[in-house]
Amino acid sequence: MLRRLIVTFALALPLAVAPAQAQEIFGGVYVHAVDTPLSLDTGEHGTDIEAGYRFAPIEGLSAIGKPSPYVIASVNTGGGTSFAGAGLSWKIGKGRVYVRPGIGLVVHNAPSYRADAVTGYRTDLGSRVLFEPELAIGTRLTPRLGIEASWVHVSHARLFNSQQNPGIDMIGLRLTYAIN
Repeated sequence: MLRRLIVTFALALPLAVAPAQAQEIFGGVYVHAVDTPLSLDTGEHGTDIEAGYRFAPIEGLSAIGKPSPYVIASVNTGGGTSFAGAGLSWKIGKGRVYVRPGIGLVVHNAPSYRADAVTGYRTDLGSRVLFEPELAIGTRLTPRLGIEASWVHVSHARLFNSQQNPGIDMIGLRLTYAIN
């Protein structure tokens, strides 16, 4: 199902957006399942390869800071959770250095039930659809090329199961390339 979703995004994206509307493409490499206060050990590991596309800021949403819509896909090379989805991000800062918070929804391919063999605690993600907050700190290397250090988190925020929500955190670097 996740592969079908990624292929659909990849095929539909060029048709859905005229080049003048596109802001940038991005891609990066992430450490999967980093231990942070926002997640529990899911038993997963590996490296994530992430790719995405950010559209031009939405002028009509100036009341909330003109967010840029994005689509994202992340594939785990270790056989763990991969996901694809969409969201909104805000670029804060006018100079070479900026901060980019974002929030989205993703669909993932992790098992619907998984438990730690030693503790018996559930380590599945609790819902097929998850929130995807992210935060990046970036800098422009050239007028078109940038680099961002970013954190991506996926979880259901205990909305679907108040007793269980391990979440997964990914930390890595991604390159951005401005289309226009």
